[in-house]
Amino acid sequence: MNTNASSESSNTPIKVMVVDDALVIRGLITRFLEAEGDIEIVASVGDGERALQALDRHPVDVVVLDIEMPRMDGLTALPKIIEKMPGVQVLMASTLTRRNAEVSLKALSLGAADYVPKPTSNTEIGGKEDFKREIIGKVRALGKTGQRRRAIRERSGAVPTGARGTSAYARQEKLTSVNAFKAASESNTRRPFTARQTSDAPSPTARPSSSLRAEATKSQKSESKSLYSTPASLRQAKRMKPDIITIGSSTGGPQALFKVLSNIGPDVKQPILITQHMPPTFTTILAEHVAKASGRPTKEAEDGEEILPGHIYIAAGDYHMLVKSNGLKKTLHKDHGPQENFCRPAVDPMLRSVVEVYGANVLTVILTGMGSDGKKGCEHVVNAGGQVIAQDEETSVVWGMPGAVATAGLCSFILPVDEVGPKIRSYATGGLV
Repeated sequence: MNTNASSESSNTPIKVMVVDDALVIRGLITRFLEAEGDIEIVASVGDGERALQALDRHPVDVVVLDIEMPRMDGLTALPKIIEKMPGVQVLMASTLTRRNAEVSLKALSLGAADYVPKPTSNTEIGGKEDFKREIIGKVRALGKTGQRRRAIRERSGAVPTGARGTSAYARQEKLTSVNAFKAASESNTRRPFTARQTSDAPSPTARPSSSLRAEATKSQKSESKSLYSTPASLRQAKRMKPDIITIGSSTGGPQALFKVLSNIGPDVKQPILITQHMPPTFTTILAEHVAKASGRPTKEAEDGEEILPGHIYIAAGDYHMLVKSNGLKKTLHKDHGPQENFCRPAVDPMLRSVVEVYGANVLTVILTGMGSDGKKGCEHVVNAGGQVIAQDEETSVVWGMPGAVATAGLCSFILPVDEVGPKIRSYATGGLV
Protein backbone atom coordinates (compact mmCIF):
# COMPACT_ATOMS: atom_id res chain seq x y z
CA MET A 1 0.00 0.00 0.00
CA ASN A 2 1.30 3.42 -0.90
CA THR A 3 2.29 5.83 1.83
CA ASN A 4 -0.02 8.83 1.65
CA ALA A 5 1.62 12.01 0.49
CA SER A 6 1.39 14.91 2.90
CA SER A 7 -1.17 17.63 2.28
CA GLU A 8 1.65 20.07 1.54
CA SER A 9 2.92 18.05 -1.42
CA SER A 10 3.08 19.80 -4.75
CA ASN A 11 1.16 18.42 -7.72
CA THR A 12 4.54 18.08 -9.43
CA PRO A 13 6.26 14.80 -8.53
CA ILE A 14 9.58 14.94 -6.69
CA LYS A 15 12.26 14.07 -9.25
CA VAL A 16 14.76 11.53 -7.89
CA MET A 17 17.96 9.93 -9.16
CA VAL A 18 19.16 6.70 -7.49
CA VAL A 19 22.91 6.04 -7.65
CA ASP A 20 24.10 2.62 -6.42
CA ASP A 21 26.33 0.01 -8.00
CA ALA A 22 24.35 -2.92 -6.57
CA LEU A 23 21.72 -3.55 -9.26
CA VAL A 24 19.29 -5.50 -7.08
CA ILE A 25 19.39 -3.02 -4.19
CA ARG A 26 19.15 -0.08 -6.60
CA GLY A 27 16.09 -1.70 -8.15
CA LEU A 28 14.45 -2.26 -4.78
CA ILE A 29 15.04 1.33 -3.68
CA THR A 30 13.63 2.47 -7.02
CA ARG A 31 10.50 0.35 -6.53
CA PHE A 32 10.04 1.66 -3.00
CA LEU A 33 10.06 5.22 -4.27
CA GLU A 34 8.18 4.70 -7.54
CA ALA A 35 5.26 3.22 -5.63
CA GLU A 36 4.64 6.68 -4.19
CA GLY A 37 2.41 8.88 -6.30
CA ASP A 38 4.37 12.03 -5.55
CA ILE A 39 7.84 10.64 -6.41
CA GLU A 40 9.25 10.09 -9.91
CA ILE A 41 12.50 8.24 -10.63
CA VAL A 42 14.11 10.15 -13.50
CA ALA A 43 17.41 8.18 -13.50
CA SER A 44 18.85 5.03 -11.95
CA VAL A 45 22.61 4.57 -12.44
CA GLY A 46 25.49 2.56 -11.04
CA ASP A 47 28.28 5.05 -10.34
CA GLY A 48 29.16 8.71 -9.90
CA GLU A 49 30.28 9.28 -13.48
CA ARG A 50 26.94 8.13 -14.87
CA ALA A 51 25.17 10.26 -12.28
CA LEU A 52 26.93 13.36 -13.53
CA GLN A 53 26.05 12.46 -17.12
CA ALA A 54 22.40 11.95 -16.13
CA LEU A 55 22.25 15.49 -14.72
CA ASP A 56 22.81 16.75 -18.28
CA ARG A 57 19.52 15.13 -19.29
CA HIS A 58 17.26 15.46 -16.23
CA PRO A 59 16.37 18.14 -13.69
CA VAL A 60 16.63 16.43 -10.28
CA ASP A 61 15.35 17.40 -6.82
CA VAL A 62 16.91 14.57 -4.78
CA VAL A 63 19.86 12.26 -5.39
CA VAL A 64 20.08 9.03 -3.35
CA LEU A 65 23.85 8.44 -3.44
CA ASP A 66 25.71 5.27 -2.45
CA ILE A 67 29.19 5.67 -0.95
CA GLU A 68 31.16 2.69 -2.27
CA MET A 69 30.98 2.44 -6.08
CA PRO A 70 33.41 1.71 -8.96
CA ARG A 71 34.74 4.38 -11.36
CA MET A 72 33.64 7.25 -9.12
CA ASP A 73 32.51 6.76 -5.50
CA GLY A 74 29.89 8.79 -3.71
CA LEU A 75 32.24 11.05 -1.78
CA THR A 76 34.05 12.03 -4.99
CA ALA A 77 30.82 12.54 -6.90
CA LEU A 78 29.06 14.57 -4.19
CA PRO A 79 30.72 17.98 -4.68
CA LYS A 80 30.60 17.55 -8.45
CA ILE A 81 26.84 16.88 -8.32
CA ILE A 82 26.24 19.92 -6.13
CA GLU A 83 28.39 22.12 -8.38
CA LYS A 84 26.61 20.89 -11.49
CA MET A 85 23.10 21.32 -10.06
CA PRO A 86 23.09 23.78 -7.14
CA GLY A 87 20.14 23.32 -4.82
CA VAL A 88 19.79 19.58 -5.41
CA GLN A 89 19.34 17.63 -2.16
CA VAL A 90 21.72 14.68 -1.76
CA LEU A 91 20.79 11.78 0.52
CA MET A 92 23.77 9.55 1.26
CA ALA A 93 23.10 5.79 1.58
CA SER A 94 25.59 3.73 3.56
CA THR A 95 25.86 0.55 5.60
CA LEU A 96 26.28 0.68 9.38
CA THR A 97 30.06 0.44 9.60
CA ARG A 98 32.37 2.81 11.43
CA ARG A 99 34.14 3.71 8.19
CA ASN A 100 30.89 4.51 6.40
CA ALA A 101 29.63 6.47 9.40
CA GLU A 102 32.78 8.59 9.19
CA VAL A 103 32.34 9.02 5.43
CA SER A 104 28.67 9.94 5.84
CA LEU A 105 29.47 12.68 8.35
CA LYS A 106 32.20 13.97 6.05
CA ALA A 107 29.64 14.01 3.23
CA LEU A 108 27.39 16.21 5.35
CA SER A 109 30.26 18.67 5.74
CA LEU A 110 30.64 18.68 1.94
CA GLY A 111 27.01 19.58 1.31
CA ALA A 112 24.95 16.39 1.57
CA ALA A 113 21.56 17.07 3.15
CA ASP A 114 21.16 13.81 5.06
CA TYR A 115 21.99 10.11 5.13
CA VAL A 116 20.08 6.84 5.40
CA PRO A 117 21.52 3.57 6.77
CA LYS A 118 21.37 1.02 3.96
CA PRO A 119 20.69 -2.69 4.52
CA THR A 120 23.53 -4.93 3.39
CA SER A 121 21.66 -7.61 1.45
CA ASN A 122 18.68 -8.13 -0.84
CA THR A 123 16.93 -10.25 1.81
CA GLU A 124 17.40 -7.63 4.49
CA ILE A 125 16.31 -4.69 2.36
CA GLY A 126 13.30 -6.52 0.99
CA GLY A 127 11.86 -7.14 4.44
CA LYS A 128 13.00 -4.00 6.19
CA GLU A 129 9.91 -1.81 6.60
CA ASP A 130 11.80 0.66 8.79
CA PHE A 131 14.24 1.34 5.94
CA LYS A 132 11.42 1.67 3.43
CA ARG A 133 9.58 4.16 5.64
CA GLU A 134 12.76 6.12 6.38
CA ILE A 135 13.94 6.49 2.80
CA ILE A 136 10.47 7.47 1.55
CA GLY A 137 10.06 9.99 4.37
CA LYS A 138 13.48 11.54 3.83
CA VAL A 139 13.17 11.72 0.06
CA ARG A 140 9.77 13.35 0.41
CA ALA A 141 10.95 15.89 3.00
CA LEU A 142 14.12 16.76 1.09
CA GLY A 143 12.17 16.75 -2.17
CA LYS A 144 10.02 19.65 -1.01
CA THR A 145 13.16 21.68 -0.41
CA GLY A 146 14.60 20.58 -3.75
CA GLN A 147 11.40 21.47 -5.58
CA ARG A 148 11.26 24.94 -4.07
CA ARG A 149 14.87 25.61 -5.04
CA ARG A 150 14.35 24.25 -8.55
CA ALA A 151 11.25 26.41 -9.00
CA ILE A 152 13.19 29.48 -7.93
CA ARG A 153 15.90 28.71 -10.48
CA GLU A 154 13.47 28.03 -13.31
CA ARG A 155 11.44 31.19 -12.69
CA SER A 156 14.44 33.47 -12.25
CA GLY A 157 14.79 33.79 -16.03
CA ALA A 158 18.56 33.45 -15.74
CA VAL A 159 18.70 30.70 -18.36
CA PRO A 160 16.33 29.14 -20.90
CA THR A 161 14.27 26.20 -19.68
CA GLY A 162 15.93 23.94 -22.24
CA ALA A 163 19.34 24.60 -20.69
CA ARG A 164 18.43 23.00 -17.35
CA GLY A 165 20.88 20.35 -16.26
CA THR A 166 23.70 21.47 -18.58
CA SER A 167 27.10 22.57 -17.37
CA ALA A 168 26.40 26.08 -18.64
CA TYR A 169 23.21 26.13 -16.59
CA ALA A 170 25.13 25.05 -13.50
CA ARG A 171 27.66 27.84 -13.98
CA GLN A 172 24.89 30.41 -14.41
CA GLU A 173 23.11 28.98 -11.36
CA LYS A 174 26.23 29.41 -9.26
CA LEU A 175 26.68 33.00 -10.47
CA THR A 176 23.03 33.82 -9.77
CA SER A 177 23.31 32.40 -6.26
CA VAL A 178 26.51 34.33 -5.52
CA ASN A 179 24.99 37.58 -6.76
CA ALA A 180 21.86 37.03 -4.67
CA PHE A 181 23.82 36.47 -1.50
CA LYS A 182 26.03 39.46 -2.26
CA ALA A 183 22.93 41.63 -2.64
CA ALA A 184 21.59 40.33 0.64
CA SER A 185 24.81 40.99 2.51
CA GLU A 186 24.95 44.54 1.19
CA SER A 187 21.44 45.27 2.41
CA ASN A 188 21.26 47.29 5.63
CA THR A 189 17.67 46.34 6.33
CA ARG A 190 16.63 43.00 7.83
CA ARG A 191 13.07 41.96 7.10
CA PRO A 192 11.42 41.05 10.43
CA PHE A 193 10.07 37.55 10.87
CA THR A 194 6.27 37.84 11.02
CA ALA A 195 4.70 35.87 13.83
CA ARG A 196 1.80 36.27 16.20
CA GLN A 197 2.68 37.17 19.78
CA THR A 198 0.82 34.92 22.21
CA SER A 199 1.12 37.42 25.03
CA ASP A 200 -1.02 40.57 25.04
CA ALA A 201 2.03 42.58 26.03
CA PRO A 202 4.37 43.20 23.09
CA SER A 203 7.84 41.81 23.62
CA PRO A 204 10.61 43.21 21.42
CA THR A 205 13.02 40.71 22.96
CA ALA A 206 10.85 37.85 21.77
CA ARG A 207 10.99 38.93 18.14
CA PRO A 208 12.87 36.28 16.16
CA SER A 209 15.62 37.30 13.77
CA SER A 210 15.50 36.38 10.10
CA SER A 211 18.37 35.29 7.85
CA LEU A 212 19.83 37.80 5.44
CA ARG A 213 19.30 35.19 2.79
CA ALA A 214 15.59 36.01 2.89
CA GLU A 215 16.48 39.29 1.19
CA ALA A 216 18.23 37.63 -1.74
CA THR A 217 15.49 37.84 -4.38
CA LYS A 218 11.81 38.62 -4.63
CA SER A 219 11.27 35.42 -6.57
CA GLN A 220 12.75 33.42 -3.71
CA LYS A 221 10.36 35.08 -1.29
CA SER A 222 7.34 34.27 -3.44
CA GLU A 223 8.30 30.66 -4.14
CA SER A 224 9.62 29.58 -0.73
CA LYS A 225 6.37 28.35 0.78
CA SER A 226 6.39 27.11 4.36
CA LEU A 227 5.75 23.48 5.21
CA TYR A 228 3.11 24.77 7.65
CA SER A 229 -0.01 26.74 6.81
CA THR A 230 -0.37 27.88 10.45
CA PRO A 231 1.72 30.97 11.21
CA ALA A 232 4.40 30.80 13.87
CA SER A 233 3.50 32.36 17.20
CA LEU A 234 5.77 33.34 20.08
CA ARG A 235 5.58 33.02 23.82
CA GLN A 236 6.73 35.83 26.06
CA ALA A 237 10.46 35.45 26.66
CA LYS A 238 11.52 35.66 30.28
CA ARG A 239 14.71 35.88 32.26
CA MET A 240 15.95 32.49 33.38
CA LYS A 241 19.28 30.83 34.02
CA PRO A 242 18.81 27.15 33.15
CA ASP A 243 20.36 24.26 35.05
CA ILE A 244 20.48 22.15 31.89
CA ILE A 245 20.36 22.68 28.12
CA THR A 246 18.64 20.17 25.84
CA ILE A 247 18.83 19.98 22.04
CA GLY A 248 16.80 17.93 19.57
CA SER A 249 17.66 17.54 15.88
CA SER A 250 17.28 15.27 12.88
CA THR A 251 17.68 15.92 9.13
CA GLY A 252 20.53 18.41 8.70
CA GLY A 253 21.20 18.22 12.43
CA PRO A 254 24.91 17.35 12.56
CA GLN A 255 26.03 20.47 10.71
CA ALA A 256 23.61 22.64 12.71
CA LEU A 257 24.92 21.12 15.95
CA PHE A 258 28.54 21.82 15.00
CA LYS A 259 27.70 25.44 14.25
CA VAL A 260 25.60 26.01 17.37
CA LEU A 261 28.01 24.33 19.78
CA SER A 262 31.05 26.09 18.34
CA ASN A 263 29.27 29.42 18.95
CA ILE A 264 28.25 29.06 22.59
CA GLY A 265 31.69 29.99 23.92
CA PRO A 266 33.64 28.65 26.91
CA ASP A 267 31.57 30.30 29.65
CA VAL A 268 28.56 27.98 29.44
CA LYS A 269 28.90 25.59 32.39
CA GLN A 270 25.57 23.77 32.21
CA PRO A 271 25.47 20.18 30.92
CA ILE A 272 24.07 19.78 27.40
CA LEU A 273 21.97 16.78 26.38
CA ILE A 274 21.51 16.09 22.66
CA THR A 275 19.15 13.71 20.92
CA GLN A 276 19.98 13.50 17.22
CA HIS A 277 18.08 10.93 15.16
CA MET A 278 20.91 8.55 14.28
CA PRO A 279 21.58 4.82 14.28
CA PRO A 280 24.24 3.04 16.35
CA THR A 281 27.85 3.65 15.30
CA PHE A 282 26.83 6.99 13.80
CA THR A 283 26.15 8.47 17.27
CA THR A 284 29.58 7.35 18.45
CA ILE A 285 31.22 9.19 15.56
CA LEU A 286 28.94 12.20 16.07
CA ALA A 287 30.12 12.53 19.68
CA GLU A 288 33.74 12.63 18.50
CA HIS A 289 32.95 15.34 15.94
CA VAL A 290 30.93 17.39 18.44
CA ALA A 291 33.87 17.26 20.87
CA LYS A 292 36.14 18.73 18.18
CA ALA A 293 33.63 21.41 17.15
CA SER A 294 32.74 22.50 20.70
CA GLY A 295 36.02 21.95 22.55
CA ARG A 296 34.01 20.34 25.36
CA PRO A 297 34.07 16.87 26.90
CA THR A 298 31.55 14.97 24.78
CA LYS A 299 30.50 11.35 24.80
CA GLU A 300 27.75 8.95 23.94
CA ALA A 301 25.49 8.53 26.97
CA GLU A 302 26.14 5.51 29.16
CA ASP A 303 23.64 3.88 31.45
CA GLY A 304 23.83 5.16 35.03
CA GLU A 305 26.53 7.79 34.54
CA GLU A 306 26.38 11.04 36.44
CA ILE A 307 25.60 14.24 34.55
CA LEU A 308 28.53 16.64 34.97
CA PRO A 309 28.69 20.41 34.44
CA GLY A 310 30.14 21.56 31.13
CA HIS A 311 29.83 18.13 29.52
CA ILE A 312 27.88 17.20 26.39
CA TYR A 313 26.02 13.90 26.18
CA ILE A 314 24.71 12.38 22.94
CA ALA A 315 21.83 9.88 22.98
CA ALA A 316 23.14 6.48 21.84
CA GLY A 317 21.72 5.03 18.63
CA ASP A 318 18.67 2.81 19.20
CA TYR A 319 18.22 4.03 22.80
CA HIS A 320 16.18 6.86 24.28
CA MET A 321 18.26 9.00 26.65
CA LEU A 322 16.48 9.59 29.97
CA VAL A 323 17.41 11.53 33.10
CA LYS A 324 16.78 10.33 36.65
CA SER A 325 17.44 11.79 40.08
CA ASN A 326 19.53 9.50 42.28
CA GLY A 327 19.80 11.21 45.64
CA LEU A 328 21.94 14.29 45.10
CA LYS A 329 23.10 13.02 41.73
CA LYS A 330 21.39 13.30 38.38
CA THR A 331 22.11 10.38 36.10
CA LEU A 332 21.58 9.27 32.51
CA HIS A 333 19.79 6.08 31.51
CA LYS A 334 19.54 4.26 28.20
CA ASP A 335 16.02 3.08 27.47
CA HIS A 336 15.16 0.57 24.75
CA GLY A 337 11.44 1.22 25.03
CA PRO A 338 9.11 1.61 22.05
CA GLN A 339 9.93 4.07 19.31
CA GLU A 340 8.27 7.46 19.55
CA ASN A 341 7.51 9.37 16.36
CA PHE A 342 9.07 6.38 14.55
CA CYS A 343 12.38 7.20 16.27
CA ARG A 344 14.70 5.72 18.86
CA PRO A 345 16.38 7.78 20.20
CA ALA A 346 13.57 10.34 20.26
CA VAL A 347 13.48 13.88 21.62
CA ASP A 348 10.12 13.68 23.40
CA PRO A 349 11.08 11.06 26.04
CA MET A 350 14.33 12.93 26.77
CA LEU A 351 12.44 16.17 27.40
CA ARG A 352 9.77 14.54 29.57
CA SER A 353 12.40 13.00 31.82
CA VAL A 354 14.44 16.21 32.01
CA VAL A 355 11.39 18.21 33.13
CA GLU A 356 10.62 15.63 35.82
CA VAL A 357 14.08 16.17 37.30
CA TYR A 358 14.89 19.83 36.56
CA GLY A 359 11.41 21.39 36.52
CA ALA A 360 11.35 24.96 35.22
CA ASN A 361 15.12 25.26 34.88
CA VAL A 362 15.31 23.84 31.35
CA LEU A 363 16.33 25.55 28.12
CA THR A 364 15.42 23.53 25.02
CA VAL A 365 16.56 24.07 21.43
CA ILE A 366 14.90 22.38 18.46
CA LEU A 367 17.04 22.34 15.33
CA THR A 368 16.40 21.28 11.74
CA GLY A 369 14.69 17.95 11.19
CA MET A 370 11.78 16.18 9.52
CA GLY A 371 8.66 15.20 11.44
CA SER A 372 7.42 16.67 14.72
CA ASP A 373 9.50 14.87 17.35
CA GLY A 374 10.10 17.28 20.23
CA LYS A 375 6.77 19.09 20.02
CA LYS A 376 5.10 17.14 22.85
CA GLY A 377 8.25 17.30 24.92
CA CYS A 378 8.41 21.08 24.47
CA GLU A 379 4.87 21.31 25.78
CA HIS A 380 6.15 19.76 29.00
CA VAL A 381 9.07 22.20 29.05
CA VAL A 382 6.98 25.36 28.71
CA ASN A 383 4.20 24.12 30.99
CA ALA A 384 6.85 23.61 33.69
CA GLY A 385 8.19 27.14 33.13
CA GLY A 386 11.14 26.45 30.83
CA GLN A 387 12.02 28.16 27.55
CA VAL A 388 12.23 26.92 23.95
CA ILE A 389 14.26 28.19 20.99
CA ALA A 390 13.62 26.95 17.43
CA GLN A 391 15.81 27.22 14.34
CA ASP A 392 14.19 29.31 11.62
CA GLU A 393 12.91 27.90 8.34
CA GLU A 394 15.38 29.73 6.13
CA THR A 395 18.44 28.04 7.65
CA SER A 396 16.85 24.61 8.25
CA VAL A 397 17.37 21.75 5.83
CA VAL A 398 13.83 20.62 6.75
CA TRP A 399 11.60 22.83 8.90
CA GLY A 400 9.62 19.93 10.32
CA MET A 401 10.62 19.64 13.98
CA PRO A 402 11.34 23.34 14.57
CA GLY A 403 8.28 24.30 12.54
CA ALA A 404 6.09 22.06 14.67
CA VAL A 405 7.07 23.82 17.90
CA ALA A 406 7.08 27.27 16.27
CA THR A 407 3.56 26.97 14.85
CA ALA A 408 2.29 25.48 18.14
CA GLY A 409 3.27 28.67 19.98
CA LEU A 410 5.88 26.96 22.14
CA CYS A 411 8.92 29.12 21.26
CA SER A 412 10.21 32.33 22.72
CA PHE A 413 12.67 32.75 19.85
CA ILE A 414 12.89 31.55 16.25
CA LEU A 415 16.45 32.17 15.10
CA PRO A 416 18.85 31.57 12.21
CA VAL A 417 21.29 28.82 13.13
CA ASP A 418 24.16 31.33 13.51
CA GLU A 419 22.26 33.13 16.28
CA VAL A 420 21.21 30.08 18.29
CA GLY A 421 24.59 29.58 20.00
CA PRO A 422 24.91 33.20 21.20
CA LYS A 423 21.32 33.10 22.50
CA ILE A 424 22.08 29.93 24.48
CA ARG A 425 25.13 31.69 25.91
CA SER A 426 23.11 34.73 26.96
CA TYR A 427 20.67 32.52 28.86
CA ALA A 428 23.31 30.26 30.37
CA THR A 429 25.70 32.93 31.60
CA GLY A 430 23.34 35.54 32.96
CA GLY A 431 19.76 34.56 32.54
CA LEU A 432 19.38 37.35 30.00
CA VAL A 433 17.14 37.29 26.92
